[in-house]
Amino acid sequence: MSDTKLTPMQIVKEQPTDTPATTMTLATATGRSRRGRGLMPTRSAKFVTGLVLVLAITLFAIIAPFFTQNPRSTDNAALQPPSAEHWLGTTKLGNDMLAQLAIGAQGSLLVGVTAGGIAIVLSLLFGVLAGYLGGWREDGLALITNVMIVIPGLPLVMVIASFVPQRSWQLVAFVLGITSWAGAAYVLRLQTRSLRTRDYVSAAKVAGERSFRVILVEIMPNLLPLLTAQFLFAIIFAILGEAGLSYLGLGPNSSITWGTILNDAQSGQALGRGAWWWFVPPGVMIALLGAGLALINFAIDEIINPKLRNAPDAARRVRRAAKTKGVAA
Repeated sequence: MSDTKLTPMQIVKEQPTDTPATTMTLATATGRSRRGRGLMPTRSAKFVTGLVLVLAITLFAIIAPFFTQNPRSTDNAALQPPSAEHWLGTTKLGNDMLAQLAIGAQGSLLVGVTAGGIAIVLSLLFGVLAGYLGGWREDGLALITNVMIVIPGLPLVMVIASFVPQRSWQLVAFVLGITSWAGAAYVLRLQTRSLRTRDYVSAAKVAGERSFRVILVEIMPNLLPLLTAQFLFAIIFAILGEAGLSYLGLGPNSSITWGTILNDAQSGQALGRGAWWWFVPPGVMIALLGAGLALINFAIDEIINPKLRNAPDAARRVRRAAKTKGVAA
C-alpha cells in the first residue's frame, strides 16, 4: 500500500484551527497588554516633566561633586557674588556655594529616599498585613496606626532631635521615617481589605497557597501604583521635613544638606547682607525637586483614579458643548 502524498494546499486545510480556549487565551493576553499599556503614564506631560526634573537633580548630585572643590574649604574670599571663578558665589566662611549645593543635594536625596523607604516598609507591615489578616490582628495593628496618626509628626521629630546632640543624616532620616508612615498604612489597609474579598484571592486560598505568597503574588501587584505614590509622598515629606528641622537648627550637624545651607545662611544674616546667592539656590532646588516628585505623584494618581485621568477630556467636552450652545443661541 503506497503512502498518500498531500499537496501543500491540503496540508494547510488540514491544519487545526484555533480552539475556543486558545482564542480566549489570546484575547486575555491582548486585553492584559492593552491594560498594561494603559497603566503606563508615558504620554502624560506631568509624568515627563516631573521625571526630567528629578533625573536632572539626581544627576547633578552624582556628577557635580567630581568637578567642584571641597565644600568645606575656606580658602576663598568671603561673600563673593557669582562669577566665572565661583559660579554661585561664596559663603561667609568662603565656602564655594556650587560645591555646597552639590553635596547638599546628595544629603537631601539620601535623607528623602531613606526616610521614604522606612515609611513604606512600616506602612506595608501595618497596612497590608492588617488588611489581609483581619480579626483581632487587624484590630491590634490598626490601633497602633491610629495612635501614630493622631500624634503630631513634626513636633515629635523636633523633641526627639533636640535630645540628641550629635545628629547624622541617618538619624534624621530614621526619625522622619518612623513618624510619617501611619497615613499610608491606613490607606493601604482599606485597599487590602477590598482586595482580599476578590475571587482570585479566594481561589488562591482554596488552592492552598500560603498567606505570604497570596500577599506577594495576588495582592501586591494591584497595590504597586498606590505604593509608588505613597513612597514619593514620603520622600517629599522627608526632604521638606529635614529642611525645616535644619533651618531650626535641629537637622544633621555632621552632614551638608540643603536645609543646613539655609540654616547657615540664616545664621550668617545672608538676607541682611544682600547675599541672595547663599539662600536662593538651595531654596530653588528644594522647590524643583518637590515639584518634580509631586508631578510624578499626580500622574500616578491619574492611573489609580480613572476619573482624574478622564477629567480633562470631560472638561473639554463640557466647554465645547457650552460654546456650541452659545453659538446656536
